[in-house]
Amino acid sequence: MNLSLPFTLNDIADYFPFLKRKPGRFVTPSGAEVHAIIAQFATPADVYHAAEKVRDAGYTRWDVHTPFPIHGLEEAMGIKRTILPLIAGSVGLGGAAVGFLLQLFISTDYEIVVQGKPFTAWEPFTPVTFELGILHCAFATLIGMLALNGLPRWHHPIFNSKRFLKSSDDGFFIAIEAADAKFEPNAVKALLESAGGTGIELVES
Repeated sequence: MNLSLPFTLNDIADYFPFLKRKPGRFVTPSGAEVHAIIAQFATPADVYHAAEKVRDAGYTRWDVHTPFPIHGLEEAMGIKRTILPLIAGSVGLGGAAVGFLLQLFISTDYEIVVQGKPFTAWEPFTPVTFELGILHCAFATLIGMLALNGLPRWHHPIFNSKRFLKSSDDGFFIAIEAADAKFEPNAVKALLESAGGTGIELVES
């Protein structure tokens, strides 16, 4: 996964209607905003090599859709390691620190002897510190995963394409989004055609 956020301000506006959407750079003659251009590929090998070409072309807002996992596809797409472990680790350590400091603060007003240790001994604080650290880490992992994947999302514009429904059966697709800084319809179509794509289709938002 790229370190850049996988969503735009318009994606956020989909969840909060009171936010003003930024007009899309590309619209169809009917005035509908362009979401992406998709192309279908015949075999796993074809979509694998096409993904390498899209990666080498420098696109960052795109994805591959297949009915089953393809070994090595992440490398072909140039997907980098996610920042989710950093998010989970930092929030988890923060939660553990809050738990420790809370107990330390309370022990100064409510002095309770635990196992004959001094009131500010750290050993009795271990269970609560551990539990709060794990709790914060778990929530950060779940919420961070949803945010980085742009979820929850009840409907995705790509499902406006009837051809794309084959991606859950026997179809292999590449979708390059209009939100990509390099997106230009004619150039994207030419790239997908040169990579062996068929049924190239413009998907509206």
